[in-house]
This record gives sequence, structure tokens and C-alpha cells, in this order.
Amino acid sequence: MNRRSRVEEEALAGPNAYDAIVIGGGHNGLVAAAYLARAGARVVVCEARHKTGGAAANDQPWPDHPEFRVTTLSYVMSLMPDTIVRDLQLARHGYRVHPVGPYVVPFPDGRVMIEYDDPSKNHDEFAKFSKKDADALERWEAWIGGLAAVLGPLLMSTPPQIGSKRPVDLFEQLRLAWRLRGLSVRTVGEVTRLLTMSVADLLDRFFESEQVKAVMAIDGLIGTWAGPYEPGTAYVMAHHEIGDVGDGTLGSWGVPEGGMGAVAAALERSARAFGAEVRTDAAVEKVLISGGRARGVVLRDGEELAAPIVITACHPKITFLRQIDRHELPEGFVDDIEHWSSRSGVVKINCAISKLPTLAGEPDWRDFSGGFEIAPSIDQLERSFEEARAGRPATLPFSDGVIPTTLDPSLAPKGAHVVSLFTQWVPHTWSEEPHREELEAYADRVVQAYEDVAPGFRESIVARQVLGPYDMETEWNLIGGNIFHGELSADQLFHMRPAPGYADYRTPIDGLYQCSSATHGGGGVSGIPAYNCVREIRRDRKRRGKRR
Repeated sequence: MNRRSRVEEEALAGPNAYDAIVIGGGHNGLVAAAYLARAGARVVVCEARHKTGGAAANDQPWPDHPEFRVTTLSYVMSLMPDTIVRDLQLARHGYRVHPVGPYVVPFPDGRVMIEYDDPSKNHDEFAKFSKKDADALERWEAWIGGLAAVLGPLLMSTPPQIGSKRPVDLFEQLRLAWRLRGLSVRTVGEVTRLLTMSVADLLDRFFESEQVKAVMAIDGLIGTWAGPYEPGTAYVMAHHEIGDVGDGTLGSWGVPEGGMGAVAAALERSARAFGAEVRTDAAVEKVLISGGRARGVVLRDGEELAAPIVITACHPKITFLRQIDRHELPEGFVDDIEHWSSRSGVVKINCAISKLPTLAGEPDWRDFSGGFEIAPSIDQLERSFEEARAGRPATLPFSDGVIPTTLDPSLAPKGAHVVSLFTQWVPHTWSEEPHREELEAYADRVVQAYEDVAPGFRESIVARQVLGPYDMETEWNLIGGNIFHGELSADQLFHMRPAPGYADYRTPIDGLYQCSSATHGGGGVSGIPAYNCVREIRRDRKRRGKRR
């Protein structure tokens, strides 16, 4: 990053001049800034909110109970490669993740399924519902593990510009083909199935029990505007299976010490330690463009910052439809961004509780260090989604619950706990209006579902926070309330994310790059888009250096 052209030297002459400007101080923006600063660049991060972290931030939402701290939106770690953890020295800056324990799924008939990391224990749990399913578990683990080994490394790769005839793009296409040369016809077929099938149809190939399939389907539905029978949900499940929390273990999940806000804090400290400047309350109004090239940004207060490189970590509809004049962009690209799908029916419910739940079906069970989930059956999950698609909030919502204080007691007073409930579905149009009364009624039904399987849960609630798609869009700039900055559907993956021809982290504007969760590798708190983006910036600078 130290080699600069004459134009860049001139651009850096003023007091508000930088080597690079990063728009957005969420986890991807901070990862990008840290890597650039580590390489010697003068970098500034411009974050619109009063603090960094984006959706991975802590809050104290209850003035009457300030001793409770919650991770407002994002709630668990997965997918962040150990490479990023090491390169950015995150452990030195306070990054510590507790791997989650067993997942507990109680059913209305009183039975309880417990998912362990131990295959033999899982076999016994599955056998309570189906001996056939228990015996199929080993085959399933081998199948999904094999595909994770294929797809996992691709997350850290830049998608080639498929169809381009430029020599550099043809080379990238050949490089991808070379990496995949060892795949058999069978494996390619299985990957195709994974990318196109519904999670319900995929699970039907392995399992028979409705309860088993519901538990397995959960990862295919988190954050999606799709029921279990929608094509493409099989990949969403795999996406959650191919990451790790920095320990190299595929499919692992973890609770950060200090909440998800501690992850953002560690990233910010890392970026600052390498020399980056981080500004909050610094909303970017406009990206400055001259001669088809990015020149800097204008902040909402009118201040101008100059840089030859601008990296946006914002949702593409914010960057390309609000912060850039449309006449600067190709018509086809604008059309792609306008039609970029970011629907969501997610409602996040955070609760402060006075005691741990007691399960009706397992009254002696006290280990809530993993998930505490409501997912009665595949058919019920489908009915809940169909209600939302028809414009009604789900009668019986699906809920992925976590009690992080079982692993990190610092988030609540002694003996008390915080419950983080990631729930679905409400109509995706609820991103347009608050729907407060309906949201509270919806949250009541979620609480009742937990009360039915854990009597006393309702009375243990000390305080509650309910956030719908409108809150997520207006407060956190998650368009549509979508936590992935765009649906993980087959038409929005790999070389299509976020638009054909621009999946390589570049944009139609020279010097403007993108690293939001809407780019390849996005979804979850991973930092992968930023890691890949910075690699492409370095490649571009190397090529320019060779031409001079």
C-alpha cells in the first residue's frame, strides 16, 4: 500500500486526505480498515451510528435494569476464519469465544431432543425419535462434511467474472477450474443439489422423523425469507455448517466473551493499533466521483474527505442508490441493485430473566449453553412461513434461542440471565412501518411457546426488547431487515453477489470497492468479504505498479 501514483500523491496533499476511506464501521468495515492499516495505509472509517459494530453491537436497552447487557441483533459467532483472528491479533485485543454447548429442542408432546458434538450421544438422541434416523446420522455427517470441504475454501476465494473474455478474467476462471479439477461427477452433482434443493427435500433423502428434520432444518431458515420447502434453503443450512469460530472446527458456533459488541471492540482496537482512524457519528452523504473514479466522500455535516480508494461496507442499495448519482453507474448495474432482494421476516426478542428455564420434559436439565429452540415440525415451520407470505405474522413462530450468560456471566447480575431469541416470521413488508402492537402480540406468542415447554419461563422475564424489520432497517441500515444484506438464494450467490460482473469486490467506479455482507462470503460475522476485498485492492495496486 506504500507505492502511490502522482495522482494519488496530489490527492493526499490536504489535511483531510487519506490512502483509503471505509464507509461503515460494522465488522466487515473494521476488518478492511485493520488489514489496510496493517499494510501501511492511512485509513479512516466513517460510521454513521454513535458506535461501531453495526448489527454486532451490545446495548443496555432497559434503563431500569442497566445491569443487563444484550447483543441487540447478532448473537453468536461462526464463520470467522482463524486467519483473520491471527492476522489482526484479535486475541490480544480481547477477542475470546466460548464454543456453545448442546442444543436443546423441546417438543409439545414433552419429548426433548439434545444435539451434541459427540456423534455417539447424537445417535442415542436421534434414536429416541427414529432408529433409522440415528443410523443415517453418520452418512449425513460424511455427506455434509464432504461438501463443506469443497465449499468452505471457496468462501475465501474471489468469484471469477464468468463470461468475461478479458485475459485477467479468463485466467481467474481457469484458476477456479484448476482448484476444482479433483471433483468427481458425483461430487459436482451433490454440490448442485445443495445449491438448488429445499432443505426439506434434502433432509427427506436422509431422515424420516418430523422432529429430527425440524431440528436439522433450523440452520437452513435462519435469516431467510423462505420456508423449508423453498429451493435454495439447503445451501443456507450448509453456509452455517462450513464456518468456525477461529479454532478450525467446521460447523462450530460460539458466544463471545463480553457479547458480540466485544468482537467489534476487538476489531476496532486492532484497526486503531495498526494506525487506522475510526470516526463515529460520521454518516457519509455522498461518494465523490470525478472522471469515473472515486475521489473521496462528503459527510452529512458537509465535511469532505479525499482518498484514491473508497471501500463501502454498506448495503448495496445504500451505496449505489443513495450515495452515488445514478448517471455515474451503468444502467444494467443500477437495475440489478434495484432488484437485489433483501426481504426478511425476522423479529429479534431480547429478554432479561431471573432464572434459567426448567424443561417440562427434562426437569433436571440445566445445561443451556447451546441453543434453546422452538421448531415443532417441518410442516409447522412451513405453515408459519406461509402465514407471513400471505401478509400475517406467524401464529406459532419459529425461534432460535441462546442464553449467552451460561457461558459469560458478566452480561447479567449473579443468578440472572439474558435470553437472545432470533425468531421468524412476520410479513417482509413490516420493514416499511413499525407495527408495534402486532410485534408485541407476536412476541407474546413466542414467549407462550417457551412457556408451554418450560413452565415458569414467562414469569421469569424481568424485561423484554422486541425489534422488527422496521427497526433493523431504520436504526441499523439493514435494508428490509435482512441480516445478510441480501438473501442467500441461488440467484444471489458467488458470481451473482451482488451483481453479475461485480462479484470480485470491485464496482463500476474505479477505486470504489465493496465488502458488505451482500458480497461473496457474506452472511454471519465472518469478516470474509473484507478479507477478500483487501486482497483484490492489493492485486490492483500491484498491477498498476507493474504498468508504471
